[in-house]
Amino acid sequence: MNNFFLKNGFIKKQGFLVKNQINDLRTAIESFHHSWIEANKDFYQSKAINSAYLTGKEHLNEEQRNVLFQFIGSNQLMEQVYSIIPTDPAFMNTQLFFDPVNPEQKNYWHRDIQYDLDLEQQKAALSGSQALHFRIALKDEPGIELVTGSHKNWDTQEELDVRLEQNGKKSHHDLSTGKVIELKAGDLLIFSGKMIHRGIYGLDRLSLDILFCDNDKELLQYANPNCLPSEEQLKLIEDPTAFITTSKAINR
Repeated sequence: MNNFFLKNGFIKKQGFLVKNQINDLRTAIESFHHSWIEANKDFYQSKAINSAYLTGKEHLNEEQRNVLFQFIGSNQLMEQVYSIIPTDPAFMNTQLFFDPVNPEQKNYWHRDIQYDLDLEQQKAALSGSQALHFRIALKDEPGIELVTGSHKNWDTQEELDVRLEQNGKKSHHDLSTGKVIELKAGDLLIFSGKMIHRGIYGLDRLSLDILFCDNDKELLQYANPNCLPSEEQLKLIEDPTAFITTSKAINR
């Protein structure tokens, strides 16, 4: 495994995509975004900061889905996946992160695992299977703030109070341990979903997150079979390993 990631829980690759790659992705993703907003008007207007299942059939045509599938399964991206999950990486999901409509809406510190697990289970999960965000900034944005090393280290009292909104703290309060990672269009940020982190709103951000994980049935219960490529689409993908791993896992 990449030693920097092992220690810190994240890696940033500046200028990972060139302009024409960014434009191709943005064209498909903006089409998804406009369609998704139309179908989720109330949620979007009230509190939404992200959407999911971009590779599904509801908002994109087959050509647009192929653009995403071929990027996700490109040798360029999969090389980065293998650097952290060298054996049987699996595709979990895609997400799109954007700014809330309400400029007063606060961001929040969290671990992805806190929404499904109690505190003792969260502690145990830090030494368990991995679920990783591969975030592509499609335009310049403020980025993300994270607590380095928290993918394997439990919260300090300050972090726990803020994350759980206890002892007078709120989840949007600043943490003394937070580290801001700014992103420019085309940058790739890889980070563990288990680490303490929060998005930073502003600059009309538009970030594509691709989630990969270990071949773990507990994690892959969240994978949607409708978001996987067909047999014909698999043939167009340079390295379909992660899709095939997921397909086998959810069908066994």
